[in-house]
Amino acid sequence: MGVRFPNEARSFDDKNRCVRFSGYDGMFEVKFYLATEVFACEKSHRNASECDYLTSFDALRPRILKVAASAYSKAQTSAISLSLQDFR
Repeated sequence: MGVRFPNEARSFDDKNRCVRFSGYDGMFEVKFYLATEVFACEKSHRNASECDYLTSFDALRPRILKVAASAYSKAQTSAISLSLQDFR
């Protein structure tokens, strides 16, 4: 079936420095953790705020979801971490 992303919710995890979002494979939830290094914020990486990261996520959403779906098709686990490497 593959992973789908019907829920547009995302949240910033300051402790782990990532943006979290979910996808679904049928009735199973798949959690994704996107490293902040992926975002090209106008501010320096250290000074970027939660709002900066979430705004960047929204702007890059189509590409992020495509990369997330590709990563899931390879791993098919319930939690997937995405880094800058996944976008190259």
